[in-house]
Amino acid sequence: MTTKPAAAAARATVYGYPRQGQHRELKKAIEGYWKGRVTADALRATAAGLRASNWRQLADAGIDEVPTGDFSFYDHVLDTTVMVGAIPDRHRDAVEADALDGYFAMARGTQDVAPLEMTKWFDTNYHYLVPELSPDTVFTADSSQQVAELREALALGHTARPVLVGPVTYLLLAKPAPGVPADFEPLTLLDRLLPVYAEVLADLRAAGAEWVQLDEPALVQDRTPAELNAAERACRDLGALTDRSKLLVASYFGRLGNALPVLAKAPVEGLAVDFTESAAANLDDLAAVGGLPGKRLVAGVVNGRNIWINDLPASLSRLGTLLGLADRVDVSASCSLLHVPLDTAAERDIEPQVLRWLAFARQKTAEVVTLAGGLARGTDTIAAQLAANRADLSSRANSPITRDPAVRARSAAVSGADARRSLPYAERTAAQRARLGLPLLPTTTIGSFPQTGEVRTARADLRAGRIDTSGYEERIKAEIQEVISFQEQAGLDVLVHGEAERNDMVQYFAEQLTGCLATQHGWVQSYGTRYVRPPILAGDISRPEPMTVRWTRYAQSLTDRPVKGMLTGPVTMLAWSFVRDDQPRAETARQVALALRDEVRDLETAGTSVIQVDEPALRETLPLRAADRPEYLGWATEAFRLSTGGVRPDTQIHTHMCYAEFGDIVRAIDDLDADVISLEAARSHMQVARELAAHGYPREAGPGVYDIHSPRVPGTEEAADLLRTGLKAIPAERLWVNPDCGLKTRGWTETRASLENLVAAARSVRGELAGERPAGT
Repeated sequence: MTTKPAAAAARATVYGYPRQGQHRELKKAIEGYWKGRVTADALRATAAGLRASNWRQLADAGIDEVPTGDFSFYDHVLDTTVMVGAIPDRHRDAVEADALDGYFAMARGTQDVAPLEMTKWFDTNYHYLVPELSPDTVFTADSSQQVAELREALALGHTARPVLVGPVTYLLLAKPAPGVPADFEPLTLLDRLLPVYAEVLADLRAAGAEWVQLDEPALVQDRTPAELNAAERACRDLGALTDRSKLLVASYFGRLGNALPVLAKAPVEGLAVDFTESAAANLDDLAAVGGLPGKRLVAGVVNGRNIWINDLPASLSRLGTLLGLADRVDVSASCSLLHVPLDTAAERDIEPQVLRWLAFARQKTAEVVTLAGGLARGTDTIAAQLAANRADLSSRANSPITRDPAVRARSAAVSGADARRSLPYAERTAAQRARLGLPLLPTTTIGSFPQTGEVRTARADLRAGRIDTSGYEERIKAEIQEVISFQEQAGLDVLVHGEAERNDMVQYFAEQLTGCLATQHGWVQSYGTRYVRPPILAGDISRPEPMTVRWTRYAQSLTDRPVKGMLTGPVTMLAWSFVRDDQPRAETARQVALALRDEVRDLETAGTSVIQVDEPALRETLPLRAADRPEYLGWATEAFRLSTGGVRPDTQIHTHMCYAEFGDIVRAIDDLDADVISLEAARSHMQVARELAAHGYPREAGPGVYDIHSPRVPGTEEAADLLRTGLKAIPAERLWVNPDCGLKTRGWTETRASLENLVAAARSVRGELAGERPAGT
């Protein structure tokens, strides 16, 4: 095969684009709809306008083939659940009464019906709604959304490619429905699901799709022979259809490994492969199977998950190698650009030269187009872009921002003793209980309380100069007073100050650490209408001065009950930031851990008896391949222990984790050596409590009894039932009572009612344990 035709045919494409709009118009419209201020028609009109704007931006930038189906009101996996008709029985009436309201009921729940479980999308900070399936699940095709969005794009004159979650990945992401035996494997439903996909593919072909993309990222994880056989069968059956568009099977986030030969010989017309994560391995594996003769290869050579500029010469070299391995090589980002902010041009507070090191979605799109042009027409046609790229790469590599000799010397001097508590848990727990004097089943919250309109207004007023620092701090004090007063009245045992002064649990700290950059408009979707602005860890990290001590001390002055110091852990700081890619993550984690160690020490010196260091990202950052996990868990748990290892035995260290599959890391949770861990458990019906028990976890734990990602208020008996379930796995003397996560996104009305019910549930179950009344009455 000659390389010239493959190069000349090269086109630029992407798999997906940020959904929210330049000013988060989608978030505002959806939340307005929930509050009754926006009609359904107005919401749909806003969504259509955003889709049209996204396609226009992509086309104007030079993207030859735009994606459709990547847009969502809440989550693309939930959209797939609707597409295949896998509506849970408890939501079916709501969906049949009103499709849009029923859709949001599945995502958020109602007062009477619980939502679908939510967890992390592979090793990202994006959350998806977990499909619930059973042996009785009947799939039915509903391609209306996918067909409508394709027709919209075609009507606007775009070449468009619908993107669907593939059938194998969909089933591997699913869980047994409530009441179904835990050993039920949703993948056994594949033969029942494939005809539904066939019907959707026929509908898309009839609507004008030349290509359809089937996303199968689950294939970059370790897969059993049975799972690989399922992937082979799915590709074979769908590839054998006559009434279909050309099929592009896409993977991302890592190495395909044993799945690559399966896909390479499958009767599909193209593969999309990630050449940023495990790039060399995927390239070697592709060469080993003899390439993709007769097929289209979409090469993901621009990192779709991080924000650093691409090394264009290196990517062109990789693309040149790939030209000999397929009939046609197209250029793309490695995954959907959903995971990065929209545009660096909106940032005004980052120094211009540093800003040139960064590439958000629009800049990554430009990189994809540049690389496709260089591949198709020769590097002379992109000489100016290559020269600018080399200068920017050199600027970053040689910048004093990236290297602080003092930070590096401190990190190099760390010893094993620094990452160990002075006494083992069994000895220090008695000192903690004596100091704190807590009741059985102590109650607490995870940290944040509702961020009210008044708090947001105060923050905006401070930024705009309408109030000075003194006026802002008086407002924060008033908010803390209200939070402490409510917790005392509600009867909570260990209090928090509510975090009114914090814009985000990661950004707040990043803004006070050296080596970090904060954006003003770098919004990224976390779940639904929840958007965050991940900081950028650009250089060596240190803490110039205390970050949380003042407000924690003030809150403690208002009450005799213990107030927790609240910190974000080192792994979560990395996972929920855009981390530097020019040194090992283990080194960055150690630098952050040392900065947090200083903060922990200052909190303790200020009299704080309980300090929580949150690590919700410990599981989500777990490598997708088992072989890579021991190294990661080694440095990740060391970083946590380094943060907390210097405290006295009677200082109680808490940590928190949420919305992930914890069973994979129970041993690592133990290795953190925290005294208490709180975990999400309400939607998963206390699954994590059973996993901790199976491991023999010896410390205290608080599996959540209040699902804070839903607006519904759990009743006292509902929370008590969850507690009783938790007690079957965790002894009462080690069981805490708390919500699943922080309360920042909730309103005060529901928060008050839910926490009052939580406290009442704890008191009720305490009474049962004391023999005051029969259990369950």
